[in-house]
Amino acid sequence: MSQTVAADVRQITINTIRFLAVDMVEKAQSGHPGAPMGQAAMAYLLWTRHLRHNPGNPSWPNRDRFVLSCGHASALIYSLLHLSGYDLPIDELVDFRQWGSKTPGHPEYRHTPGVETTTGPLGQGISNAVGMAIAERLLAATFNRDSFPLIDHRVWVIASDGDLMEGVASEACSMAGHLGLGKLNVLYDDNRISIDGSTDLTFTEDVAKRFEAYGWHVQTVADGNDLDALDAACEAAGDELGRPSIVVARTHIGFGSPNKQDSAAAHGAPLGADEVKATKDALGWPQEPTFLVPDEARAAFSECREAGARAEADWNDLVAAYADAHPDQAAELERRVRGELRPGWEASLPTFSPEDGPLATRKASGKVLNAICDEVPELTGGSADLTGSNNTYLSGHDDFSATTAGRNFYFGVREHAMGAALNGMALSGMLRPYGGTFLIFSDYMRPSIRLAALMGLPVIYVFTHDSIFLGEDGPTHQPISQLLSLRSIPGLTLLRPADACETAQAWRVAVENRTGPTALSLTRQKLPILAQAAERAAEGVGRGAYVLEDAQGDDPALILIATGSEVSLALDARRTLTERGVATRVVSMPSWELFDAQDESYRESVLPPGVRARLAIEAGTPLGWERYVGPAGAIHGVDGFGASAPASAIAENYGFTVPEVVRRALALVE
Repeated sequence: MSQTVAADVRQITINTIRFLAVDMVEKAQSGHPGAPMGQAAMAYLLWTRHLRHNPGNPSWPNRDRFVLSCGHASALIYSLLHLSGYDLPIDELVDFRQWGSKTPGHPEYRHTPGVETTTGPLGQGISNAVGMAIAERLLAATFNRDSFPLIDHRVWVIASDGDLMEGVASEACSMAGHLGLGKLNVLYDDNRISIDGSTDLTFTEDVAKRFEAYGWHVQTVADGNDLDALDAACEAAGDELGRPSIVVARTHIGFGSPNKQDSAAAHGAPLGADEVKATKDALGWPQEPTFLVPDEARAAFSECREAGARAEADWNDLVAAYADAHPDQAAELERRVRGELRPGWEASLPTFSPEDGPLATRKASGKVLNAICDEVPELTGGSADLTGSNNTYLSGHDDFSATTAGRNFYFGVREHAMGAALNGMALSGMLRPYGGTFLIFSDYMRPSIRLAALMGLPVIYVFTHDSIFLGEDGPTHQPISQLLSLRSIPGLTLLRPADACETAQAWRVAVENRTGPTALSLTRQKLPILAQAAERAAEGVGRGAYVLEDAQGDDPALILIATGSEVSLALDARRTLTERGVATRVVSMPSWELFDAQDESYRESVLPPGVRARLAIEAGTPLGWERYVGPAGAIHGVDGFGASAPASAIAENYGFTVPEVVRRALALVE
């Protein structure tokens, strides 16, 4: 937008943003008015001068991304989306925080047009933005050619004091500086107020110096309402391509409120009728009507709408010319934009047989990943300083660094930032990111996993060292409750494969899952490759559970249900039970979620209701297995935290042996 816009028009537009937010919160009697009031000037400047977007097509691939990291200030982004012409009519603002509205208390991806990521848990948004900037660079390296800069956009963030207090933001911003993500620009709303009061209570570091130490380009604006200074800072940030940029802008929470500005009272509650009246008087705003949008404010945003439409039209022309010059790359770009897999990609999945010898499922996973990566080129990722242990490296492919844009990532000891960055990468819609660590450390990244599930993002987690049988590292590294913890997240699919054959099929499920994240739970220790799985896993794994070995000639009297490394134990126990005359079925159940999604007839074919003697075997907490074993069944799990010892000693002492499984099974049928 032209800088020649009259000062009074600019002020009217900024106050429109402020009072739409104030009126939303007041109408709902719930929400956070203070941050939008203080951020309105920088948001106006960003959205009308620097953000390249097309409200007519929120999914235009080359749009700039805007992330409101402090999601509690959601009234701000809803005001901006409405004024910009997104499909968010004024009635939705009136229904702020109400059932069924498009204006929930915190911004939600896929729910509100123009919202790029779900924010609210502080620190997540700015960390997602790091992943968005990674995706931009990687996709640019993949598709751009001379004279064809198809992928060339920026990521803009408004972040708060609270965002920068969170550890995930520290991890992610350190990584961003190390990687030199020059397309990432952050406006830091330095209002110095948190819920408890002044940030002096808890947060007295020099943020500018901290980000300088991270390797960022740092600027300071003394007055967050100084549009000229903000404009110059945004221009300079846009010109800096070698490192990420942060603008530290001193703002005032609840700006204009005579009695609540610069106080915690403006943070998380309505101003109240009297204070709203006083604030409107102080800023020269009409008392009525509420939700007022003057013509000047609509006009101020109209040019950016038109500019966005022109920018996308120009981009479409560029894509058409690109298709003539580079037809193969254009077809690949179109495929990724559609979110489709290459036809026949699954033929690249490797096969395994018992003759290949025992193989840890983490090792099998690495073999599968490398076998399919050329046919699934959108796969990209790495590990949190455990590349060799997680087997996540793509051989023959470059690394991603400050100077290269390859598919292999070193996230460092930053599990939480890795999870948040994977979400940002997935939000591009053109990458299938994966990240590896030990299963025990899934706890460190759980908030990001939960948000991936909430947003329906197809992120893949490679969690290795998945049980007490990792051995000598002991209880600090032995996951007990983590399987149940992950299973409790709605929308997350967890698979714990029994051998290499099931691992290959687990990867197939993960790659084909477009509706949410997938977690693979993999062993450190070697496991036998099961002939039964080689025959049946291709169909069975995708259904969550299947009959791996059945009673010979008779209906089963007993069902052993197991996952992962305990499946081979169940098969060994079945042989002994069969010798003792107990007709035994072994069910491999790699995924509760997939099995629960099957129709009743299939579920009952695997677990017949008439067979009440059931024993579940899993080296984790027994909680949750009750649904599958029923009141007459039993569960062989782990209560406690494990121990430091060789895996064989742990198995003996925790009873994961054939004699103990047989003893427990016989107790159910005798």
